[in-house]
Amino acid sequence: MNTIKIWEKERVWMQNAEREAFAGFLTSLCAEYQKHNQIDPAYYERYNVKRGLRNADGTGVMAGVTQIGNVMGYYLQDGERVPAPGKLVYRGIDVEELVDGFVGEDRFGFEETAYLLLFGQLPTREQLATFQQQLTDNHTLPHMFTEDMIIKAPSPDVMNKLARSVLALYSYDDNPDDMSLPNQLRQAIQLIARVPVIVAHAFAVKRHYYDDESLYLHRPQPGLSVAENFLYSVRHDNQFTQQEARLLDLCLVLHAEHGGGNNSAFACRVLSSSGTDIYSSIAAAVGSLKGPRHGGANKKVMEMFGYIEEGVKDWKDDDEIRDFLGRLLRKEAGDRSGLIYGMGHAIYTLSDPRAVILKKFARQLAQTKGMEDEFQLYEAVERLTPEMLLSVKGENKVVCANVDLFSGMVYKMMGIPQELYTPLFAVARIVGWCAHRIEEVYQPGNRIIRPAYKAVAPMRTFVPLDQR
Repeated sequence: MNTIKIWEKERVWMQNAEREAFAGFLTSLCAEYQKHNQIDPAYYERYNVKRGLRNADGTGVMAGVTQIGNVMGYYLQDGERVPAPGKLVYRGIDVEELVDGFVGEDRFGFEETAYLLLFGQLPTREQLATFQQQLTDNHTLPHMFTEDMIIKAPSPDVMNKLARSVLALYSYDDNPDDMSLPNQLRQAIQLIARVPVIVAHAFAVKRHYYDDESLYLHRPQPGLSVAENFLYSVRHDNQFTQQEARLLDLCLVLHAEHGGGNNSAFACRVLSSSGTDIYSSIAAAVGSLKGPRHGGANKKVMEMFGYIEEGVKDWKDDDEIRDFLGRLLRKEAGDRSGLIYGMGHAIYTLSDPRAVILKKFARQLAQTKGMEDEFQLYEAVERLTPEMLLSVKGENKVVCANVDLFSGMVYKMMGIPQELYTPLFAVARIVGWCAHRIEEVYQPGNRIIRPAYKAVAPMRTFVPLDQR
């Protein structure tokens, strides 16, 4: 026993020594990297490089043509951007009209939206019913998939698990590389049906292995919408209200598509242009959406409001709110990023139509949940941020609330954990990704996406190893 204890102690000592040695090596590598890998910012202007694929005026570089989605937040007049009310268009239909349509008829809209984005036309009642049935029929994950791919390989991050699971589906597909239109549509429908199930199972496994909670896996139920099934699947008791389900359905519709130039859709199109399989393309889109500058933004909003709610004693005192927003902008509070999350957008100027729609329904839910004070705090941040940007940073520009400002609060009021905020984004956006994927590979004459990077490293001669 003593020998074993001594051996174990020595083993731990060796491991610690190896870690320290590796840490020291990494420190030296960082210094070496920083010495030889600095790019002069002047190069970008000198060579007219469009950083972030954006023009100098903030507009996006035109990189493709699409029929799927359109995002409008300004118009050009004499070469200048003029702010305008935001519009989001799905296949030529204003999303506000789309929402008014299914909300006015007191029905769910996500499945109808998915059909529209995939096929380019609003479905008839019969077509919608058939499509809904196909989604139901394809809910089921392949045999032993949950056990082998999710339970046996848990992840502390649901988005990471989703990306790995999407890639793994390739191995369960009898014809994964067939690029024909029927096969691409079959794969798209299966992914739209399966992604919510993967997310729900990955979340349950994450909670079990990392948060020490009981493991429960609920299978989707026939006859329920995607929104209803998701709430049914992630809650211990399977219970949800119709108000919650309808609001979640609305969130899914508003997040389903946002043009070909958004980071995740573009990532999907870049990979698709290479001729690779749909699973590789969608996994890349998931990886993009995971980033805090993209799909992870609603989580950052909620983290920020945690700081605000703690730091502002009187939520109805504008002066106190102004003071705290100033501290955020000066990197004195919050995550020290100097950002006010949920405010501003690359395209939208006067308004984000998704935020406008969601805000109206969020107000109704806040009244139901007794959270009017918190909702008014969100409104105050929306109202006061533009003047604080001017006073603190001297930025005199039009800034509107984006969808992330209110989506996180909506999820919070529904009792949805923060770990699911970005995965829920993926549950919705899988529709847009699949639509862009199919458009990219099916249109004749499309070429592999291959932009240029200006090489600025000077030419050097090779130095033999013993002479370095």
